[in-house]
Amino acid sequence: LQGIFVLGLPYAVLHSGYSGLILIVLAAALCCYTGTILIDCLYEENEDGQLIRVRDTYEDIANACCRKLSGNLGGVVVNVIQVVELIMTCILYLVVSGNLLSHSFPYVPVTEKTWSVIAFVTLLPCVFIRTLKIVSKLSQLCSLVHFVIIFVVITYCLTQMHQWSWAKFRLSLEFEDFLVSVGVIIFSYTSQIFLPTLEGNMKNPGEFRCMLNWTHFFACILKTTFALTAFLTWGEKTKEVITDNLPSFLETLVNLCLLTKALLSYPLPFFAATEIVYSCMSKNSHSNYRSPLLALTVRGSFLLLTLLMAMFTPHFALLMGLSGSVTGAAMTFLLPSLFHLKLKWKKLSFLEKCADISVFILGFLCSLAGIVCSIKGLLEVFG
Repeated sequence: LQGIFVLGLPYAVLHSGYSGLILIVLAAALCCYTGTILIDCLYEENEDGQLIRVRDTYEDIANACCRKLSGNLGGVVVNVIQVVELIMTCILYLVVSGNLLSHSFPYVPVTEKTWSVIAFVTLLPCVFIRTLKIVSKLSQLCSLVHFVIIFVVITYCLTQMHQWSWAKFRLSLEFEDFLVSVGVIIFSYTSQIFLPTLEGNMKNPGEFRCMLNWTHFFACILKTTFALTAFLTWGEKTKEVITDNLPSFLETLVNLCLLTKALLSYPLPFFAATEIVYSCMSKNSHSNYRSPLLALTVRGSFLLLTLLMAMFTPHFALLMGLSGSVTGAAMTFLLPSLFHLKLKWKKLSFLEKCADISVFILGFLCSLAGIVCSIKGLLEVFG
């Protein structure tokens, strides 16, 4: 999920200056921390003091926290947030696909929205995906394409080192632009939705924390390097999707690779969203919720929803900022810290409590401010 949205980081640095680079590092540290405490919520100590995994999903954690208030209310809220974030991710892939096709074939008399529809047609086979095995194979191909793209962009930027100037960094910031950048950076790190399932399927779950630390460390290095080199290369001319800045002989090639990556990335959040819906339906109904007709109807409806949203909100950075501010901040900062405080309060030290409370307050403020500014930016664009 973090892959293609790295393309928005140079644009975020354009509007946040030096603080944007600090935010990329800070977001990595905070996301790593909240991922750790989220997994901690899956475990409880038994009578012998050993940690036992008593919960399996984000939904289970939410239900455990809200059981005294209203049964499964917490799980319902978390599922809604998860589905919204996953669907928004799918929408962003369509928006990016339309943008990439439009810039790859500028002489074709087709609008960006029409290109999004063409990309949507290629995704229709997603309604027939039934297992995660197919999705995992597509994700492997997606990762290979991603590293090729990053390598090409950074290599080109390094050839332009003679043009670099640290004076391009802004010291004075527009507050609203800065907050939108915060949302973009947060969204580039969101992965908490998948962590409980990932940890549960590891051969050695005890290595999860080590894995999480190293992956966030390398992600931080890669994103900081990419954002820094790209911004130093283009400065004030940095565009929302950084590949639009590449010279024509590279832009078309890289854009086609990105298009391939976007289309290969789409099935994962799409499959995850439909599985959440199916799980909820199975708990609330005794009927055969996995009947072929119902499965095709749900998947087809989700596909159509992503297309309609992509058609009406075709602005990559603003939409990504809004998603990061709403669902990304909630799943990444607010809920993990809140749940950790609720379930582990008696066992937490004073410093751990302060850390959780600080993360919650920071996440709330960033989310609130980002929502207001992103919506305002979208309204101004449509106005």
